[in-house]
Amino acid sequence: MLSLRAALSVGRQAFGPRSVRAASTWSHLEMGPPDPILGVTEAFKADSNPQKINLGVGAYRDDAGKPFVLSSVRKAEATILDEGRDKEYSPIGGGAEFCKLSAELAFGETNPVVTNGNFVTVQSISGTGALRICGEFLNRFFKFPNGNKLHVPNPTWGNHLPIMRDSGVVPTYYSYYDPSTCGLNFTGMLDDLSKLPSGSAVLFHACAHNPTGVDPKKEQWDELSQLAKDKGLFPVFDMAYQGFASGDCDRDAYGLRTFVADGHTPLLCQSYAKNMGMYGERIGAFTVVTADAEEAARVNSQLKILIRPMYSNPPINGARIAATVMSNPGLREEWMGEVKAMADRIITMRTALKQNLIDLGSTKNWDHVTDQIGMFCYTGMTADQVAKLASDHSVYCTKDGRISVAGVSSGNVEYLANAMHEVTK
Repeated sequence: MLSLRAALSVGRQAFGPRSVRAASTWSHLEMGPPDPILGVTEAFKADSNPQKINLGVGAYRDDAGKPFVLSSVRKAEATILDEGRDKEYSPIGGGAEFCKLSAELAFGETNPVVTNGNFVTVQSISGTGALRICGEFLNRFFKFPNGNKLHVPNPTWGNHLPIMRDSGVVPTYYSYYDPSTCGLNFTGMLDDLSKLPSGSAVLFHACAHNPTGVDPKKEQWDELSQLAKDKGLFPVFDMAYQGFASGDCDRDAYGLRTFVADGHTPLLCQSYAKNMGMYGERIGAFTVVTADAEEAARVNSQLKILIRPMYSNPPINGARIAATVMSNPGLREEWMGEVKAMADRIITMRTALKQNLIDLGSTKNWDHVTDQIGMFCYTGMTADQVAKLASDHSVYCTKDGRISVAGVSSGNVEYLANAMHEVTK
């Protein structure tokens, strides 16, 4: 009888050397393309130029170029810690107080939608999560007239496309940005929307359009709402920058509130990443405006069924912070001041950038730098100019010419203006 060692030796000889293995289960996978924003950051980090500037990342920075944590948020965190709250699971729809306060922030505390209970708000994994819930909800329950199409502005936030596609919804462009003016192609927008079948779902950026920074004016919002009403279009709002655009939460909600006042019952996606600076807390909300409270109860039941297998329930910390800030009168007032200060710094940097370009003798029209609003500016620079900006001046932005104005400071705006002038003259 063979010993155990001899038997193992025979087995190895029969089945070949250890180095011969079956192909990996995942050997067929190809390398995915890198995220365009990540690529900008990687190139920036590898650059040794002490004057280098990263204008790719969509996160606020103070005038020293540092991440900014709001004082109101810090105080709310301290309050929560002192209260010694537990770490139990959140309800499937998130914290009730947070959800109600989010709806009040968006629609206004005295809006009939809020006072009559004609809405359902659930907590989400920031704005991205709200959009995913939105896409899943549309795919499951919305009666599309045209093959699951959600009409989105051209261009739109890049992540809108895969979020909706992965939810079974087909994003389809309507005219929005005019490259010749770096402004709004309002005529083309109206023309495209007017041709959509009745009942079509249309996504609007509520304020601070990403990536262009181009928003409709108040009278244009009025006209869009009326067109949507006349054509029977269904509005979906993505509001990731309320307060962060103009510094005024009410002003930034004008488009949304106009649609609601005109009788629309939109879907709404919110994020607290920008206006509370809570990027890593991943806190947002998804709201369905309903015909009445009874319909709201039915919608709420279906949202819970939809959310449960996705992530069971949302995290508690960010929602507690946001609710504490919004419910405490002193903290809320401080927060509103901080939101305005962030927005004002960005507006100031837009003005300084434009003025520096003028002072350098640029013959280009840079009015769009100050006409646009919010974190991002669509500069109008070409892909070749963007490449030259990086290679010759160590200034990094996405190849479509979008810059994050939050990355501009009093210490680098002159250098940036000179670099932009050199590549565009």
